[in-house]
Amino acid sequence: MERNRETAGLLKETIRMAWPAVLESVFIQLAGMIDTMMVSSLGTYAVSAVGLTVQPKFIALSLFISMSVAVSALVARRRGQERREDANRIMIASVLFSAAACLVITVLSIALMNPILRFCGSNADTHEAACVYFRIIQGGMIFNVLSFIINAAQRGSGNTRIAMTTNVTSSIVNIIFNYLLINGHFGFPALGLRGAALATVLGTVVACAMSFGSLFHKNSYVSVPYSLAQKLTASVQDLIDILKFSVNIFLENIAMRIGFMYTALIAARLGTDAFAAHNVAMNFLGVSFAFGDGMQVAAVALIGRSLGERNPERAKTYGNLCQRVGLCISLCISAVVLLFGRPIFSLFFRDPHILDMGVMLFRYIAVITVFQITQIIFAGCLRGAGDVRFTMFGALISVAIIRTAVTWLFTTPIPLGLTGIWLGVLSDQFSRFVLFSARFRKGEWVSLRI
Repeated sequence: MERNRETAGLLKETIRMAWPAVLESVFIQLAGMIDTMMVSSLGTYAVSAVGLTVQPKFIALSLFISMSVAVSALVARRRGQERREDANRIMIASVLFSAAACLVITVLSIALMNPILRFCGSNADTHEAACVYFRIIQGGMIFNVLSFIINAAQRGSGNTRIAMTTNVTSSIVNIIFNYLLINGHFGFPALGLRGAALATVLGTVVACAMSFGSLFHKNSYVSVPYSLAQKLTASVQDLIDILKFSVNIFLENIAMRIGFMYTALIAARLGTDAFAAHNVAMNFLGVSFAFGDGMQVAAVALIGRSLGERNPERAKTYGNLCQRVGLCISLCISAVVLLFGRPIFSLFFRDPHILDMGVMLFRYIAVITVFQITQIIFAGCLRGAGDVRFTMFGALISVAIIRTAVTWLFTTPIPLGLTGIWLGVLSDQFSRFVLFSARFRKGEWVSLRI
């Protein structure tokens, strides 16, 4: 009885931590789908042009995505150890370094924009539009990056609501200005893809301002007033700790992006219509990812804090509870995809040929979702404990090797088109599920120190 009460309490804490992160991630992805829906009014060339920028954008963000996981895990561990000064030093060091690194990456990505987008498969129909969109998005990347890092520190301290609030507000701003600027409404100019890009940047500006504001809240564990009162400054050692943790996650992200880019390259070669259908399906798969990512955020914070308190059994329990919640979510998503695939896809395109492609891709998503959400949560549990080297090798094996090989096999020697590409996606998610679940159940991750 006592055991059941304790588990119920931990489940309540898991849900309390998870729901803001899940809502945040899902809303961001839904806003992205709405963004694509609004852009689709310009034609399939516009959807394809935006799709061409996705992988270069995320490669540019890979370092900061990696740092955000590291910051969240380190702050959670320091909170469990009751080392508030160290948690705030980590936040200061990560913000300063990410701001400087972002400026360098922004300049390089814009300077190399033309060859990057040509390498990604742009053609005469899409190259100019993709360049317009990419230039504006990259120019505003600094706001996205700073919000990433601050929100990661807040999540690690247990405050998942601020990240939800900032990103939901950002998404709403993005949608509103999409409406005003893409086709022109209420006297605003019709700027097409340029308007969509500006709307995205405006959303990140608002999110960045809100994230900085959260550091001044009275009850914030990571806090500017607290840091000033304690005269805290970032040290080289703080930065080394962050980068040591980040490097494996960064390599994991790069390995993943190589696999994703290869998939996008193959899809782009199938033609503008097929690539547009593929991008919409990937957007919807992103919604599935968002649910897993939200649960992963909770897992990183809860497991990091439990291990900081030297309670490995509680860390394992939190991991299992996150998995159970994630499995229920994945089954619901799969049912929705199978039952409503065609109506959902018809929100983007009317052409029967493209709709048929979309229905076929949604059937793959129904299966992939179960493996994807589960493996993301397992990976989050391992990252929260500091087992980032294994997750790096898992991604290298599954995305860069297995996914790439299967995609090549079923699109080149065996030319199955989009079917071949999505068999590659399925092979990637399944292999990561097998690797990460086995590692989690082995249990050695609870003894790692960070």
